[in-house]
Amino acid sequence: LEILNWSTHYLKDHQIENPRLNAELLLARSLNLGREGLYAHLHRPLKEEDREKLERLIKRRISGEPLQYLLGRQEFWSIDFKVDPRVLIPRQETELLVDQALLILSEASLEKPSSVLEIGTGSGAIAISLAKELRDILVVAIDISREALLLAKENAKSVGVLHQIEFINGDLFGPFQPLKEKEPFDLILSNPPYIARFEIQRLAREVKDYEPMVALDGGEDGMGFYRRIVSQSSLYLRKGGWLLLEVGEGQGEMVSEMLEREGHFDRSERIKDLSGIERVVKAQKK
Repeated sequence: LEILNWSTHYLKDHQIENPRLNAELLLARSLNLGREGLYAHLHRPLKEEDREKLERLIKRRISGEPLQYLLGRQEFWSIDFKVDPRVLIPRQETELLVDQALLILSEASLEKPSSVLEIGTGSGAIAISLAKELRDILVVAIDISREALLLAKENAKSVGVLHQIEFINGDLFGPFQPLKEKEPFDLILSNPPYIARFEIQRLAREVKDYEPMVALDGGEDGMGFYRRIVSQSSLYLRKGGWLLLEVGEGQGEMVSEMLEREGHFDRSERIKDLSGIERVVKAQKK
C-alpha cells in the first residue's frame, strides 16, 4: 500500500494522467497480478526485485512510453490484444468501424461465406473482432509491416480465429491485382494512417515518440491513403459491396466528396462516434 501511494504521487508529480490507475496497473504488472488481485495483497511486504521492477516501469512511463506497451496489452471489442511498439495501439473509437462492418455483414443479401479485406491490420484488432463475431466470414488482412503481421497472427491464434484470417504482407491492393476481374470482396475496410505530416510533431509524446510512424503518417495533408484506397477499391468489390473507412476529425466530408468524384459508389454516409465526431465513412458500390 505504501509503494502504491508513493507511485501515485510520483506519477502525478510528473504530469501523468490518471496517476492512481497507472500506479495500480504498473504495480500489478510488476507482481504478475491482476488489478483485482493487487487489492488482496495490499498489506504484504514487497520483495526488492519487485520494487526494482516497478521502478523500471515507472521510469519508462514518465519518459512517455504508453501504458499499453508497458502492460503489453490493450482491450478492444472486449478482447485482450497483445500490443507492443510494432503496432498502433487500438483505440476505442475504432470499435465503430467494427460495429458498422457487422451491420453490413449480417445482412441476408450477402453471399455466405462473406469475404472481407482489411487494409492495414496492425495488431489485427479489427479483423479478429469480426472473425470472432461472425464464424461464416473469411477475412484477408494486409499490412506493409511484416513485424506487425507476426503480432497479429499471435493475437488471432490466442482468440481462436487464425483459421478464418489470411494475413498477407503487402502495400494496399498490390498483392490482389491478378484478382481484379473476379471482384473478390464483399467488404473492404480500413483505418489507414491519416495524420498530416506537419501535425505529427504536435501529437502527444506517447504517440509521436513511441507508436509506429508508418501507422500514423498520412502524407502531406493526411489524405494520401484515402486517395489510393478510393481510386482502386471498386476494382476489388463485388457489385453492391461496401467500402468502410475510419477518418480523422474534419476529414469525413473530403472523403465523401472523393467517393462521389470516383463515380463507382452510391451516395456515401458519415457515421458519428460517441463524441459526435464523424468517424466512419461508408459507401456501397453501384
